[in-house]
Parts: sequence; C-alpha cells; structure tokens
Amino acid sequence: MRVLMGMALVAALAMGPAADARTAPATSDDSPPKDWKKVTSLRVLPELPRQNDVVRIFVHCPTTANHAIIGSTAFALKGSRRFYREVGLGLSDRGLGRRAVIISYYTLLGDHDVRLKCVKVTINQKTRLRKIRLISRCTVPLTVRRFRLARFL
Repeated sequence: MRVLMGMALVAALAMGPAADARTAPATSDDSPPKDWKKVTSLRVLPELPRQNDVVRIFVHCPTTANHAIIGSTAFALKGSRRFYREVGLGLSDRGLGRRAVIISYYTLLGDHDVRLKCVKVTINQKTRLRKIRLISRCTVPLTVRRFRLARFL
C-alpha cells in the first residue's frame, strides 16, 4: 500500500504543479483539453543564439487562428534596408506550427523582441479581397551573442 502511494506521489511530482484537472492528458478521442485550445505561446530555441545561427520557432495559437506572423529585428536580412522582418507561418488544425529562421551574421548584438501575432485570414473568392482579423499576440525576449569562430574548432 505504501509503495503504491509513494509511486502515485512521485508521478504527481513529476507532472509538476500544473497537473490539475484543467491540464489533464488528452481524452480517448485524442483531443486537447478545452482551455488549451485558447492559449497563445511562443518558444524560440536556442534562447541565447549567436550571430549567423539558425533558431527554431515553435508556436501555438488558438484554434480559431489559421496563420501566424512572427517578427523581430533579429531576423533582418543582410543587405536589406528593413530593420524589422516578419515571417509567416501556417498552422495546423490544432493551432501548432514550427519554423526555422536564420539570424544574420550582421545582426546587431544585444536584446531583441520576437513578436507573434495569431490571425484569422479569410478570402472572398469572387473579389479576391483578404480580411485579416487579429486573434492574439505574444512576445518573447531574445538575446543575440557575438559570433565566435572558435566554437567550430
């Protein structure tokens, strides 16, 4: 009896403080919890990239959104006059998406913000006019470090 209670306690601690009824594992029909569908989140890995690195961007938008726009001053292209660059990202039915973006060798060092906008894009087929409705936003800090050739040697 004690062993079973101890194993249940270890399992509860491993799941962390968010192991309540709202964030329970997916049901048998493999659908996410209802609250999870409304969450907006953005993750950039590695968190402390260097110049001339590739970062991976992981996005979760509410299920009402069908497109995500990610922008930052850290993503500016070499030779471009634009200081701020936005990249688009299509989302799955569950609101998930991922993309790789290159940080240029010429990116300014220091702190940058990565901004996410989850949008719902609808197109009128007859007139080909697009309507873009903002669903949610999220911002994550990003620190760009100096390029070091020694890390490849």
